[in-house]
Formats: sequence, C-alpha cells, structure tokens
Amino acid sequence: MSIEATLARVSAIKQALADPAMLVGSRGVSTGGTEGPATPGAGAQSFASALAQASEEGSTATQAQGQPTSTTTLASYPMPGSTGLSASALSPSAISPLASVQGVGGESPGARIVAIAESQLGQAEQPPGSNESPAIARYRSATAGAIPGAPWCAYFASWVARQAGEPIGEGGQGAGGVSEVWSWAQSSGRAILNGPGVVPAPGDLIVFGDEHVGIVRDVLPNGQIQTIEGNYENKVAANVRGPTEATGYVNMG
Repeated sequence: MSIEATLARVSAIKQALADPAMLVGSRGVSTGGTEGPATPGAGAQSFASALAQASEEGSTATQAQGQPTSTTTLASYPMPGSTGLSASALSPSAISPLASVQGVGGESPGARIVAIAESQLGQAEQPPGSNESPAIARYRSATAGAIPGAPWCAYFASWVARQAGEPIGEGGQGAGGVSEVWSWAQSSGRAILNGPGVVPAPGDLIVFGDEHVGIVRDVLPNGQIQTIEGNYENKVAANVRGPTEATGYVNMG
C-alpha cells in the first residue's frame, strides 16, 4: 500500500472516531423516564420503530459528510478481554466501541455497576404503581432536581452509576430523564447507536428511545442481552432483551 493510501486510511479512521452516530432527537424530560414494558410486545414495537428511524438518520448524516458509517469502523477497535461471548460474536467484524478491553471481571467500572445493580434486585414500589418507596427515594438522591412520585428508571441508573464511581452528567449531577442520559452520552462521546455488529459491555446503559433506560448485565451467546432495569413492572427487575430492541447504548467503561 502506498504512503498516500495509508495516510488517507488513517485520516478516515480518525474522522470516524470523532463522529459518533446520533440517536433520535431528545426531548426535555425530567421525570426519570417511563416504566419499561413488561414484554417485547406492543411497547417494544415503538422501540424498534425508533431504532429504524435512528439508523436511517444516522446513515443519512454520515453519508452526507462523506464518512464511513459506524459499522465500518468496528474492526479498528481492540479485541476485548474475556466477556463470555461466543467466538463468532467476538470476530473483528462484530467488535464495537462498546466492547470492554478489561473484560467483565476485576474492578472495572462495568463490573462495579453490574454488582451494585444486582444488589438492588427486587426493590419494589410501595404501594405498586406509586413510584415511591424508601429505596426509590434513595435513588432520587443521586439526581439534582429529582421529582418525588415520578417514573424512576433514569434515577435508578444515575444512583447505580454514582455508587460505582462513574456518575452521570457533566457535573455528576445525575439525569432526571432518558433524554438527559442520552444528551450527556453524546456530549461525552459515550453514545453508541445500536445496529448490526454492535455488542454492549456489562455495565453499559441500554437506552430505548427517550422512554426507558436500564443496565446491561451480560450478553448471551445468542445475542440476547440480560439487563437490570429500574421501574420495570414496578420494581428493580432482571430482564432479557432482544439485540434489536434498544435504540442505543451508553459506554460506561
């Protein structure tokens, strides 16, 4: 390969790394998100629709700039450590910016986030449907301006992140809504639009439009994503999501 071709390729890679894909437009929300749908049914369809719209917008914006799409840059990232994924999921074509080079063990930020989220499994609203309990009040304490009685999935994610030493927000003030989580992720270079070949790491946030946010617990060999989500069926609950349900992820590693 000639020196000119090599320099051109390096320049293209730098441009791609400097231009993370954009998600659907965020709306100002300060209520901690909405309750996650119980099953990938009608509610999940809205998530899939948002994903399709975001993918189309991201592709159009990237092509207009004459830069490669996000999926063309995946192979430029280093191979992750042990993640429990199948060999095919870890092939160079499947590696995304979300892949943690530290793996899931030890004291990585992702491992701390998962461990803290797991410790809260089963914490429930009292009474159900009230968006209230002593635990939920504690989650709100991690977000400036939190509203009592409001949906609390973003409050939960903010609390877990702060406990793990990885606070959300430019000043670590937490996020009152899912759109705020994504805006911070975009401004800090942590936002990753979901799409073919994108594999989140344990501890990353999983975002469903501006409606709901959870925490990635693990990725199964078949591509399904185990999550821990606040305000899912009125509690902190474990869940399994399909690989195309999310509109994006927030890299917390």
